Amino acid sequence: MSGKTPQPIRGTQDIFGADAESFAFVVETFERVRRLYRFRRVEMPVFEKTEVFARSLGETTDVVSKEMYSFDDRGGESLTLRPEFTAGIARAYLTDGWKQYAPLKVATHGPLFRYERPQKGRYRQFHQLDAEVIGAAEPQADVELLTMADQLLNELGIADGVTLQLNTLGDGDSREAWRAALIDYFSAHKAELSEDSQDRLERNPLRILDSKDPRDKAFVADAPRIDDYLSAEAQDFFAAVTGGLDAAGVAWARNPALVRGLDYYRHTAFEFVTDRLGAQGTVLGGGRYDGLMESLGGPATPAVGWAAGIERLAMLVGDREIAGPDVSLAVEDNELIAKGIAATAALRAAGFSVEVFDSGSPRKRYDKAAKVQAKALVSLNDSGFNLRSAPDTPDIDRINQVLSQIGA
Repeated sequence: MSGKTPQPIRGTQDIFGADAESFAFVVETFERVRRLYRFRRVEMPVFEKTEVFARSLGETTDVVSKEMYSFDDRGGESLTLRPEFTAGIARAYLTDGWKQYAPLKVATHGPLFRYERPQKGRYRQFHQLDAEVIGAAEPQADVELLTMADQLLNELGIADGVTLQLNTLGDGDSREAWRAALIDYFSAHKAELSEDSQDRLERNPLRILDSKDPRDKAFVADAPRIDDYLSAEAQDFFAAVTGGLDAAGVAWARNPALVRGLDYYRHTAFEFVTDRLGAQGTVLGGGRYDGLMESLGGPATPAVGWAAGIERLAMLVGDREIAGPDVSLAVEDNELIAKGIAATAALRAAGFSVEVFDSGSPRKRYDKAAKVQAKALVSLNDSGFNLRSAPDTPDIDRINQVLSQIGA
């Protein structure tokens, strides 16, 4: 079959070169940090039954009603490509017997899918890091997750200019009292609100607080605050979280407008934000979702987690070119190619990265090898292996030892 070359699907990307190195750096740093915090690695299915996301995210949310990639399989069952990780992890906690490990600390990363307008740092297939603590009701779990996130951003080298914004949504009773007060307040201004906020007023009034529409912002400043409705227990919980962050040396700022619209969110809500990515300023966010398991038919289970977009983190990291090899090897005689292959294999088995030049004009191979920014430059010709590097090159003796085992 011939014809016009197919183009990539809108909202997807082919990641290569410096962009791919930045992407890999983010993932590698995340893997290193999650091991420091003893989070177990999990791998989750790319698709689930549609009801997993519909029940956990809510039928009326934009994600479920407008953004999910759903399809019927050949058996007629509705399946959905995962738009986020938490719902699938919660389902696995209930169906796979993970409750025996509670409190369970898990982490993962991979592609997610949402049908939305592509823009800077946002794609229809995108990638996230994800960390969750399930079965821990204590504020120390929130502190550990936030400390982990802060360390991740520091080790990525992007913490400057990123601010942790923190809020509390209170316990169930506090949230319900606040919700009722918001409905009363915004109802008095309903005709002047945006169409989206009028629609949300009765079922999701907290979402009005983070509306970007200027018509809504005019009323948000004077809206009731959660602090006026917090129970003593909720106040103590938030104080324990902020105190723990202070003890860990994690800087934070209170943002009373930071909310989560879904009813199962409780207590801590947080976002790490920056002004370096334009309007899409959140690089990592999450909160405590103590009511999620019940929406999936499980028992009441405390949990808290966060997710971060790999693409956005990679944009903040900036371009990263692949580092030069430990060894650059030029095989200057075609009769010695087999010996060059043996040397390359031995060096790699010993843990050294190697770039080998054994094709093209033999006279030009050394010059090509010399242009690679390697720690050690090796030529192989009729006089054997010739190692050229500074005397203080790390591991120079080990490189020589490996080559000597190959023979002259």
